[in-house]
Amino acid sequence: MATHVAAHAATPTAVFPAAPGWLTLSAAFGDEVPAIADRDDLVVTVAPGAGHGAPACFFPDLATIEVDGTHMDNGVDPATVAPHRVGDRKRYRTAWGLLTHECGHAKHSVWRAPDDAPPGAVAAADLLEETRMEAAQVRRRPGDRYWLRASATNLILADTQAQDPAAAPQMTREDAARSAALLLARVDAGILNRREVARVERVVRDVLGTDTLATLRRIWRAAHRTADDNAEAMIELGRRWCDAIGTDPHQPPGTPGPNATTNGSGNGTPSPLANAISSAAAAIGRAVAAEPAPTDPTTQAMDARAADNQARQQAQNAANAVFGTAGTAARHIRGTRAPHTTEQTAARHLARALTTAGHRDRTATKTRSTVPPGRLRMRGAMTADAQRAAGAIPTAEPFTRTTRATVPAPPLRLGIICDVTDSMKAFTAPVASAAWILAHAARHTAVPATTATVVFGAGIVTPITRPGTTPAKVTQFGTCLSGHVIDTAINALDGALDLSRPTAARLLVIISDGNFEHETRKPGQKMLDRLQKSGCAVLWLAPDKPGTDPMNGATVHTLTDPTTTARAIGQAATTALRTTR
Repeated sequence: MATHVAAHAATPTAVFPAAPGWLTLSAAFGDEVPAIADRDDLVVTVAPGAGHGAPACFFPDLATIEVDGTHMDNGVDPATVAPHRVGDRKRYRTAWGLLTHECGHAKHSVWRAPDDAPPGAVAAADLLEETRMEAAQVRRRPGDRYWLRASATNLILADTQAQDPAAAPQMTREDAARSAALLLARVDAGILNRREVARVERVVRDVLGTDTLATLRRIWRAAHRTADDNAEAMIELGRRWCDAIGTDPHQPPGTPGPNATTNGSGNGTPSPLANAISSAAAAIGRAVAAEPAPTDPTTQAMDARAADNQARQQAQNAANAVFGTAGTAARHIRGTRAPHTTEQTAARHLARALTTAGHRDRTATKTRSTVPPGRLRMRGAMTADAQRAAGAIPTAEPFTRTTRATVPAPPLRLGIICDVTDSMKAFTAPVASAAWILAHAARHTAVPATTATVVFGAGIVTPITRPGTTPAKVTQFGTCLSGHVIDTAINALDGALDLSRPTAARLLVIISDGNFEHETRKPGQKMLDRLQKSGCAVLWLAPDKPGTDPMNGATVHTLTDPTTTARAIGQAATTALRTTR
């Protein structure tokens, strides 16, 4: 087994890393060690080849920790690490877990075996110390459990040599007991989960028997309750361990005892125990990779900003694809017509309504001064006279002035999405009319408004009105087969209108029965949630028929008469504008 606590006479590894980034990494790790180990005298070295032959090692006499740099996660540049941000540590969780493990040794592996202690019992006590120390570390710092789990795979494979054909564990009592101490005991220490080591437990029980395994479990649980400096108790537990598996506590480890048996084949084929250990290590690695790592507010904000920037870029790409080309328009558009008089009237009425909704009262601000202009306050004037009479510099401000400023109307961004699959045929004409009305209302209102309308069906998204343009005629479109690309439609309007930026009154209107395919509904719901989280209002206009399934979070309004579509959208737009501050 690899040694994690070096002998008293051991000296640190002489490491001369070629890349200067390793020195920066070592210094950065060393700055965080006092909080983990509760010691401020430790020196840390992280570089390829360090670790004294193990993934990591602690030198108690020299207060030094070494971590082998080969265990840094792939793709991590040592010069870029920032362990002072907890969230950054997940990039190199294996190396950080090894450091945490050795910090646990530095804090809790205090006891030392007497010179005359039986070597076999000392070796068994050292084996028990691995999980005793980790149990004490997570009791003191529960948040370190994730990092200890992250390093468990490397430590277990190194300590058991399960992937070394020449030294892999065989079906012997000593190898089975060692495997139990390194894996099963970590379950009782609170590091691993029982299901992750279930296969190892079955093989160990087959080799040792139920009674012996129960005896060993009582021994390691007793070790977990032993104080850090109780060497006598640890040596005694080591004796009991040797007695339980039939080895001589007075002989060095590896010496066959009188009752030892060898069940290994010796033909180089991995034993069932070695296979079980490798399987458990892989399961632990997968579980750790799927678990959320500890983080901090700074990293959370950085990750959220990066995710938001990525979503904005995707939305911009979708907007460029939808509004930047006209090649797909023929799939939906059937032609144009002149607007009716009623539509022109509705556009003017909506423009006036938006202007009224965007009006804001002037704000009054009162200021005081020592000189005019302003209204003279007698109390302030008398205070100033008293201060001058006393020979002091007057600080009173007897003049009060009220200034009123005009508050500009917030801009309005309005996006409309219409489902033009066959089930929504009754809404094609009303939505075409509403798109024209809104575009012209945006042009004539005093409020800086921008609108856009798209339709989706047959797997494509077609623009009906574009941001910043006012169509002279009403664009007519028809229906087609399924292919509800609601996710692309939402993304395109977000990129074209900046619906996710809280710098305006924003409204997204979706006109559909909501009967979407799962592969488009799930990402569409995620985009809708993002818009709502940013403050964008979402109105869902659903037809009055059974089987409608609006997406979560939207304000649902059922339309019994499709011709009222424009009125419903206009009311929602004025409400969004009126409530924006």
